[in-house]
Amino acid sequence: MTKKIMWTGLIVALLATGCAGAAAPQGSTASGKFKVVATTSILGDFVQNVGGDKVEVRTLVGAGRDAHTFEPSPADGVALAEAQLVFENGLEFETWLDDLYTASDSKAERVVVTEGLEPLAAPEGEHAEEGEHERGEFDPHIWHDVTHAIRMVQNVRDALVKADPANAQTTQSNAEAYIAQLQELDAWVLEQVKALPEDRCRLVTSHDTFGYFAARYGFAIVGTALGVSTEVADPSAGEIAKLVEDIKAASVPAIFAENVSNPKLMEQIANEAGVQLAPKLYTDALDAPGSDGETYLKMIRYNVTTIVTALSQ
Repeated sequence: MTKKIMWTGLIVALLATGCAGAAAPQGSTASGKFKVVATTSILGDFVQNVGGDKVEVRTLVGAGRDAHTFEPSPADGVALAEAQLVFENGLEFETWLDDLYTASDSKAERVVVTEGLEPLAAPEGEHAEEGEHERGEFDPHIWHDVTHAIRMVQNVRDALVKADPANAQTTQSNAEAYIAQLQELDAWVLEQVKALPEDRCRLVTSHDTFGYFAARYGFAIVGTALGVSTEVADPSAGEIAKLVEDIKAASVPAIFAENVSNPKLMEQIANEAGVQLAPKLYTDALDAPGSDGETYLKMIRYNVTTIVTALSQ
C-alpha cells in the first residue's frame, strides 16, 4: 500500500469524524480568523507576523523538526483540507507536499514564498539513495539571507491581501513593521561579521544549509558532513577523512552542528580535526518558545553571534 493511499483513507476518516458538524466555512475558524497552513516553523513565523491576530496558522513541520525527513500524519492532511492558503518554501524543499495535498483533496491555494528569488544551484554530486526523496537542482535554504526573507515576507503579504481583502489594511501594516525589523537585522548581521578577518569567515556545518548566508555575508563554505540534505546516509570513512583534512587546511577554529540533526557525527569530525565543536546553530527549523531560536529574528541573531564568537577564538 502506498503512502498516498494510506493518507487518503486516513484523512477521509478523520474528516468524517473530526469535522462533521463544523459551523465555520472552509478557510475561517469559529472566531472568524483566516485559516492558513505553513509548511515549516520558519514560514509559520513569517505568516504569523504578517497576519497577526487575523490569521490562524497551522505549521506542519514544527519547531525542532526536520523538513528533509518529515513524514506527514493524517492530521496534517486534515489541516490542508480546512485551510484557505498553504504557504510553502518551494525549491523542492517539501518533497512530501504534493502527495499530501492531493490525498487531502484540499482546495487551498498554494503560495510559493520563494517566488521571484534567484536560487543557488544545489551542490554537484547530490543524489538520493534508495528510499530517500529525490533532491532538486536548487539549494532550498534561501531564508538564511535576510534580504531573501524580506522577499518571502512580501510574498506572504501579497497572498494574504489578495485572499483576505477585508483585513488588507492590518496585513499591510503588520508586514511594513516586520520588514523594517528584517532590514534592521540584515544591517546588524553585516556589521557583526566585520569583526571577523577574511581568513576566519569559513564554515563547516552538518549539512549544506548556509550557501545563501555565505553569499550574502562574505563567508566561504569549507565543507559539510551530509551535503544539501540531512536524510543522506552518514559519510564514508574516506569522506570524513577528506573533510578533516579540508578543515585542517582551512585552519578553522570551530565547526558547527545544527538543531535538526544528531551532533554525534560532528563531534567525531571535530575530535579528528582537533577543533572546537561550537554550540549548535538553528538552521531548517525554529526552536521551542523561550529558546534562542523561538523566532526567525532571534534565530538569526543567535546564529550570527555564535558563528562570530566561535570563529574569533
